[in-house]
Amino acid sequence: MAYTRTCTSALAAATVLTVPVALGVPVSEASAAWASPGTSAGRSVSAAPSPGASVPFGPGCSSLPRNGAGSVEGMAKETLAKVVARNPNLSVLFAAVKKAGLTGTLGNARHATLFAPANTAFAKLGKARLAKLLGDKAELKKVLANHVVGKEIGRARLPHGSFLTMAGAELTTSGSGSSFKVNDTARVTCGDIGAANGKVYVIDDVLTVPGS
Repeated sequence: MAYTRTCTSALAAATVLTVPVALGVPVSEASAAWASPGTSAGRSVSAAPSPGASVPFGPGCSSLPRNGAGSVEGMAKETLAKVVARNPNLSVLFAAVKKAGLTGTLGNARHATLFAPANTAFAKLGKARLAKLLGDKAELKKVLANHVVGKEIGRARLPHGSFLTMAGAELTTSGSGSSFKVNDTARVTCGDIGAANGKVYVIDDVLTVPGS
């Protein structure tokens, strides 16, 4: 499929979606995990919260509520799946995750990092391309898996980062201060969001799998 290397946003007034996270397991095991729907996203995760409190950064963080569901403190107690579900800017991603049958996978991930395309990222794909992607479950799973890394990635590792996604592709990060890019194109709009089972970085493009 020919989507640009990255993309993000809402599918039009009639469609709302949201997506991925990293699993703390080897790539071979991760592939199997993404291939099956897993269990309920509401299931509690026994993994302890990330050591040390992270402080989210980026211009998009200003839209986060100060308390309650969706706040920094609230998300720290939620699974990656719930963090995505509760964020209105990730509604398209969440819809995509549900369509691919990966809600449970995100909910049960351990120590993972999700590079989550915002609604505006999906919008860049255009209605036709987005509809085609959503209609191809196998391809959709690969694309979503390409946004998840099987380890927690803190802000300190972003300046010259190189990681392997659950899709088996390389994901790079670069930048400094509070300005970072993923794969040289997607901009981190709100990063280092702590969840009960990993980290979330909201980005402004959809990361596609090379060769897809």
